[in-house]
Order: sequence, then C-alpha cells, then structure tokens
Amino acid sequence: MATSSITKSFVISGKEQVEKFVNAIEESAKNRPVPIHVDAHEITDEAELVEFMRKWEMANGRNK
Repeated sequence: MATSSITKSFVISGKEQVEKFVNAIEESAKNRPVPIHVDAHEITDEAELVEFMRKWEMANGRNK
C-alpha cells in the first residue's frame, strides 16, 4: 500500500500493538508481487491502427 493512500492519523501504543504493527509491515514487505514483463508496441499511424483493429476483430470473433 502506498503511503500516500494513508489519510488518517492513528496512534500505536503498548508493546503488543507496536509488535503487531511492525510484524504487519515486515510481512507486507515479503509479499511484494513479482514484476511481469509485458512486450508493447506503440501504434504510430492510422494504417497500423487499422491493421491492429482488423487482427483484434478476427481474434475476437467480430468478422464483418
């Protein structure tokens, strides 16, 4: 969770609450998602867009 999403102030008091909070932070650091590489190609002109849409329509069963 990004720190910018924390919008409320909170107080942690007592040894047990502090330990639970620290353990939660440590667990969240261990469970980071594995980055997935995605190949991408930027469509730069209308002809490429038309060809891409033609292939997309064929692959998704939307033939005219």
